[in-house]
Amino acid sequence: MTAWALTAEDRLEIIELYARYAWGIDLADEELALSVFADDGWFDHLWQGRVQGHDAIRENLRSLWNDRQHWWYGRQHLMDHFIMDPREEPGEVDVRCFFQILQFNVDYGTNFVFGIGTRQDHVVRRDGRWLFQSLTVNAWTALDQVPWQGELRLKSRPQYQMPPASDVHR
Repeated sequence: MTAWALTAEDRLEIIELYARYAWGIDLADEELALSVFADDGWFDHLWQGRVQGHDAIRENLRSLWNDRQHWWYGRQHLMDHFIMDPREEPGEVDVRCFFQILQFNVDYGTNFVFGIGTRQDHVVRRDGRWLFQSLTVNAWTALDQVPWQGELRLKSRPQYQMPPASDVHR
């Protein structure tokens, strides 16, 4: 138990922080995207690694939006099932959530799930606003990336390597 309580209003403001993050990064709104991070805030992401401070975050986002636009355009980051654990220090909260990334493929006019996973973030209240101090993405790309708490009895399917088509159709 902490000496301070997270109010319902705090919780709603933190959920809106996540919404502002998604709107900012998914629609290439640089000002909105940067406004959700503390000045010394950082994120750690599967492909980019750890990026700290507004200048580094800006550079990284510009790279995603412009250098990999075919890969980024039409995305929607969805975060849900929030667990908010206040730290001892007032105005500091650890937030866990699930995420899904939906994507619109402009070439085919179709939608698909790009990825899913969990996040472990640290938010802080500064000058009356909740901000990301740190944001850690755990994309589920392999069996060991799922933070399963129970006994793991899952058996891997057999690995089969198809021969090249040229060998099959002779």
